[in-house]
Amino acid sequence: MTQFLQVGRLVTGNLSGDIQTDTIIKIENNRIADILPAQNFQSSENAEHIDARIFVAIPGFIQTHVHLCQTLFRGLADDLELLDWLQQRIMPFEAAHNEHSMFSSAMLGIAELIRSGTTTILDMGSVYHQEEIIRAVGETGFRAFVGKAMMDVNGVYPKLKEPTNESLKSTRQLAERWHNSYNERVKYAVAPRFVLSCSDSLMKEANEMLNNFDGMLFHTHASENKNEVKAVRERCNMENVEFLHHLGVLSEKACLAHCIHLTESEVGILKNTRTNVAHCPSSNLKLGSGIANVPYLQSNNINVSIGADGAPCNNNLNMFQEMRLASLLQKPIHGPTAMPARSVFQMATMNGAKALGLEWEIGSIEVGKKADIVLLDLNNVWNSTLPERDLYSTIVYSATPENVDSVMIDGEWVYRKKEFVKMDQERLVFDARKELSTLLERTEL
Repeated sequence: MTQFLQVGRLVTGNLSGDIQTDTIIKIENNRIADILPAQNFQSSENAEHIDARIFVAIPGFIQTHVHLCQTLFRGLADDLELLDWLQQRIMPFEAAHNEHSMFSSAMLGIAELIRSGTTTILDMGSVYHQEEIIRAVGETGFRAFVGKAMMDVNGVYPKLKEPTNESLKSTRQLAERWHNSYNERVKYAVAPRFVLSCSDSLMKEANEMLNNFDGMLFHTHASENKNEVKAVRERCNMENVEFLHHLGVLSEKACLAHCIHLTESEVGILKNTRTNVAHCPSSNLKLGSGIANVPYLQSNNINVSIGADGAPCNNNLNMFQEMRLASLLQKPIHGPTAMPARSVFQMATMNGAKALGLEWEIGSIEVGKKADIVLLDLNNVWNSTLPERDLYSTIVYSATPENVDSVMIDGEWVYRKKEFVKMDQERLVFDARKELSTLLERTEL
């Protein structure tokens, strides 16, 4: 079906940062077929005309580091340092998941992400019940790279350790079944959790799978915490990113979450290998991990995108908050001109698309791309009285999920006029509370 979406202002998100007024977006099936001035529009009996002139259209946000499996644990792992947070809370909780609690956790997270304008994520699951995360993504109309967490070293939490061959076998089976499924909205990313939980052979063989699956990614954590970096140095006799490079797993198909504590040599490695970095400002602050030197990474032509991380270390999945923090964190260090709003908006859209290898498919509203579109209502007391003066500033510094009116993914509305199209919010919350209650009874703490 053809849709003509008429918007008051269109933030294209293209490389030129173009903003258009009184514009028609023609959508056919799941793609943007045309963008034209409203005065040139001629209606068609066989198409739907949507009058959204009071709204601003922006490309859907893209988060490049999320843990849907952890959404149920929000508020249950506060005020802990990273390794304690993992060992004492998160991994025992993950080990207690069954298929019902995993599905509920993923559904709750997806609903929150959609509600705040995110249309695509790079997700790291847990060791078990990965199919439930994939099912939740598929059924809700969401777009995601997914991958079970891979762990074969007994250094963090024994009950989530798998034999190396079993971890590789199950990962391959998941990729064979689900990569490019659900009209290509679901793609696979191998996800060794981090150096301390993975053997060298697991890391290398997981990365080798990329040769057999077009568009697959490599997703892991790196250099998030000083104690983690120290432990990696003691075990590997190298810095974290240096060791990953030694294993041969860094490339433009790799996305490393965090990258806070880096040496000059490691920055050079990221640059030369064209490895992508996912910046997680809220998580880094809440866990006390530190502040990534994003301006320096960008000055070295390293692609930096944004992710909320998991709900227990944030404690929400709101890209508006992540954009605002990503900018404000750097200004006391690098000066008030560092990380301007337009640059941060690009991190949340096109940079994310580039990290996923999908810059020709998503990340901006341009002819030929997938129709992943968010409608914002900026007529609120907390927005600028004249938001059209600088839309990027309004979106990055003062917008919230309450500004999101509608969300389209792959040409279909999944959130329309502040109501979910494919999900029952009350049921999601009821199921989440029930599943969390029984999960806590199963958890060994």
